[in-house]
Amino acid sequence: MPVAPACPIVATAADRERLKKMAYGHKTPYRLRRRAEIVLYAARGRSNARITRETGLHLDTVRAWRDRFAHGGLPALADRKRTGRPASFTPVQVAEAKALACQLPAETGTPLSRWSCPELAAELTARGITDTVSASTVRRRLRQDAIKPWQYRSWIFIRDPNFRVKAQRVLDLYARTFEGVPLRGDEYVLSSDEKTSIQARCRCHPTLAPGQARAMRVNHEYGRGGALAYLAAYDVHCAQVFGRCEPTTGIVPFMTLVAQVMATEPYASAKRVFWIVDNGFSHRGKRAIDRLASAFPNAVMVHTPVHASWTNQIEIFFSIVQRKVVSPNDFTDLSEVRDRLRAFEDRYNATAQPFQWKFTTSDLDDLLTRLDRHTSADRQEESSAALTT
Repeated sequence: MPVAPACPIVATAADRERLKKMAYGHKTPYRLRRRAEIVLYAARGRSNARITRETGLHLDTVRAWRDRFAHGGLPALADRKRTGRPASFTPVQVAEAKALACQLPAETGTPLSRWSCPELAAELTARGITDTVSASTVRRRLRQDAIKPWQYRSWIFIRDPNFRVKAQRVLDLYARTFEGVPLRGDEYVLSSDEKTSIQARCRCHPTLAPGQARAMRVNHEYGRGGALAYLAAYDVHCAQVFGRCEPTTGIVPFMTLVAQVMATEPYASAKRVFWIVDNGFSHRGKRAIDRLASAFPNAVMVHTPVHASWTNQIEIFFSIVQRKVVSPNDFTDLSEVRDRLRAFEDRYNATAQPFQWKFTTSDLDDLLTRLDRHTSADRQEESSAALTT
């Protein structure tokens, strides 16, 4: 019988480039690499028989992928969709599984705080929704709608009636503005707070440095060497940190930090120095404002909203301290903690750049609008539930 002629292959320059990446790419699946090789050989005018000899593939395989590319181009080299095994669970069963995952276990009388995939699989079987189902099947079904009942996120309502006014004042200071007037060159903004209870944990066995294919190892057992508080003030525009260690927090330690900063230049001779603080007991309320103003007439205390310490940039610096200085906690005594914090402070000030703060008053308005929308929806649901009961 006469042999049917091979399909001619005409590949554009772009197709050749993509075929080469597929054929020689280290991360390309093996089957796609072989298919790309077949097409590349065919595009160079080689016959199916010669391609078979050079690749070691079967003649029918070479002919099939050559024809697929000739009629469908690059997309035709991908695997076609297969019907696969019939689904074991009906759409109704899948919907009931997802509905159960979207309920709190306590609402169903199950003594659990959160659902896990094995617990959901067991509950579906116990309720007779399915005969048997594995945890991996449940996870695969939940993944279709990005349902993860084993995770949770905490949240809190805005309780400060002056939330927007206080938050805007802080955000404006970050943008070098106060009460609608741009800050002068001799006006500064400091963000301040306390990092409490930094412990000195002396490990019972020495910490091992990392090695080849081995992470640093820290012994779990330790002896307690006490704890201290780290108070710091951060100049948000100059990226300079002023800190001190104290046995505990309080009004006196905080005012000591203020005196330490205000005694140095350029803050001592500045027209105004704005101190952004949260609502901790060391600097809470009108008394703290008056106390600071009486001690330093050019100092202005600005409070963040209640439960909004995220607007205080010093928290970013404290997170850096936690990652780079404190964790993993392995100190012989408190003096080593103090020395490490002081040395890191000098190291940080030598190369620090201001944080790229991008949350503006426009973002604040968008956030409050979304919160109002959610709050209104929750109130409507509560009203509807009350009417039905």
